[in-house]
Amino acid sequence: MNNKIKKILNKKNKSKIVCLTAYSKNIAKILDKHCDIILVGDSMANVLYGLKNTHKISLQNIIDHSLSVKKGVKKSLLIVDMPKGSYQNVKLARKNAKLIIKKTGCDGVKLESNRNNYKIIKELVKAKIPVMGHIGYTPQFKINFKIEGDTIKKANKLYKEAFLIQQAGAFSIVLECLAPQASKLITKDLKIPTIGIGSSSYCDGQILVTDDMLGISGFYPKFVKKYANLNNVIEKAVKKYSKDIKLNKFPGKKNFLNGRKSQ
Repeated sequence: MNNKIKKILNKKNKSKIVCLTAYSKNIAKILDKHCDIILVGDSMANVLYGLKNTHKISLQNIIDHSLSVKKGVKKSLLIVDMPKGSYQNVKLARKNAKLIIKKTGCDGVKLESNRNNYKIIKELVKAKIPVMGHIGYTPQFKINFKIEGDTIKKANKLYKEAFLIQQAGAFSIVLECLAPQASKLITKDLKIPTIGIGSSSYCDGQILVTDDMLGISGFYPKFVKKYANLNNVIEKAVKKYSKDIKLNKFPGKKNFLNGRKSQ
């Protein structure tokens, strides 16, 4: 277990864990100053590639973007999503997880729970591959968005699921779109940290898709708080750029390249 993961584990019941997604070096470099965990999420399928769901993002897509993100990360724990179809059985999961670690230099992988992947998590941990779990709304396996654990029966099922993931050796677990009382109970009783997305402030930490919280994606469900509106900022800058070109104000003389110092 590396020191970054130990640091995350030590935050349990002490201080909140800050997490965001990144898909490129420049964004990762900014996030790295303020985040404990940076996730290269399969949400890139929606955010970058305009796909309706995360099902068709490839392992190579994940690796390519992770390589870029890695160049911007110094202090944060870097976790990479294993895409749908890359961990259907122990042998395949071990092969692909090792490939992700080797190619990207990340600190661990995240797996969405599909009832029977506890054995897979256990085997990956045995192979010294750190694993972050993920329960509740799992986009790789569920198409229709809904609140999870909103009845006692459903909450108990998630509770058992979370403990099986902990028992398998995961160092943390994402709780996506859980009812507040379910996330509260799971967080209280688990020894490993919980990272919430749409699962109330009871979790040990929070994660959002960076493009959502910056106001770029156009997807703003109730659980997302917009901390900026970069759509407007970008549009204003592009509009000014366009105007300057049309009025022949750009490039100006200070933008001209002259002599040997020009690059």
